[in-house]
Parts: sequence; C-alpha cells; structure tokens
Amino acid sequence: MIDRFQADAAQAAIPRHDARLLTDSGNLAEIELDGQVYTLRITKAGKLILTK
Repeated sequence: MIDRFQADAAQAAIPRHDARLLTDSGNLAEIELDGQVYTLRITKAGKLILTK
C-alpha cells in the first residue's frame, strides 16, 4: 500500500504547468509539437480546450 507521502512524491515527477501562465493571463495560447500548432483555450466556464 502506498502512503500519502509516496503518492505525492510520485505525482511530483509529472511536469505541471499553470494554464494562466501559458496564456499570459489571457485565454489563448499556441502550443507546438513536432511542427504542428495546437491552440489551448480557457473557456468562460474555466474549462480547457485543446484544438489542432
């Protein structure tokens, strides 16, 4: 059984990025992957949408 400390340590290995920082406090950001550009959008309801 994994205790809480071990679970927190395991999650820390996954990079986490603040969407508000990615969008420079706006609601849109472009993200590039292997030459393809994706748009990250924060909706008025506070949800994230990633489109190609």
